[in-house]
Amino acid sequence: MTKPGTYVGDILLLFLGVFACSTSVIFIKQSTVHPALVPAYRLAIAALLMAPPFFREARKHPGWLTGRRFAGMFIGAVLLALHFIAWTAGARMTPSTNGTLLVNLAPLAMPFILFFQLGERLNRRELAGTGLSLAGILWLAVGDYRFDHGHFLGDIVCFVAMLLFALYLAAARVNRDIPSVWLYIVPLYAMAAVISFALAVPFTRVAEIYPAHEYRTLIALALIPTITGHTLLNRAMRNLRGQTVTLATSTQFLFSSVLAAAILGETTRASVYPAAALVAAGALVVILSTPQPARPAPVDVESDAT
Repeated sequence: MTKPGTYVGDILLLFLGVFACSTSVIFIKQSTVHPALVPAYRLAIAALLMAPPFFREARKHPGWLTGRRFAGMFIGAVLLALHFIAWTAGARMTPSTNGTLLVNLAPLAMPFILFFQLGERLNRRELAGTGLSLAGILWLAVGDYRFDHGHFLGDIVCFVAMLLFALYLAAARVNRDIPSVWLYIVPLYAMAAVISFALAVPFTRVAEIYPAHEYRTLIALALIPTITGHTLLNRAMRNLRGQTVTLATSTQFLFSSVLAAAILGETTRASVYPAAALVAAGALVVILSTPQPARPAPVDVESDAT
């Protein structure tokens, strides 16, 4: 069983990550860089800035990289690159409310993914918390979702981004035997950056020069929602149950609404408040009541490599 103090720390870091990720939609809407290049640049910058702790941990764990682990990281990198590309494109093609609602459906997909990949089943508290959170998202959908034939393609792209997000997070749980989160996340970002650049080549000029504000936006995307946000989400997937993490991420729209009102001048609709109460209640039911499994035991790197 995870120690109470450690568990509280993990939860606080998880919500810091959720808040950091909630800023991505703000930065994405402020940028005009091609949807495949936005993730390429943000991931490349993040990997470069995080290289020092990666090399430090690599020296501590010689022989940590096996063929199986590389394959697992590569699959996660493909899913991350595709998720970022789909989310960047979808967020620009549909109203913020539509996109956020669709991405927040991840708690509905995650239980099936975790069951088929890891055999991890929801317990009663997780079922109750998931029901409450999805009821809040449904409430918000009834009040705010706007079907428009002109936005239909964007809605579909955001839905695909949600599925890719859930699969990508599950990959972090599958690869949690890697000795350090740095040894997982930095190669993941680097490979995802290369994949994004490769996918961008047929559609845009990779070496194009942009105005200064675009570079500031890309650096902000790297520092806040990527290095802080996604790194902490991946860390949480190693230490906490998968549905706990996914339910916490469903609260992103609470932070996004506040940020959009403060930065973009968007008006927060009345339907957000009861929806927020239900989503937050669902997350709290799981966080406060679900017994957490102990962290996985350290892996014998030498025996794993044989």
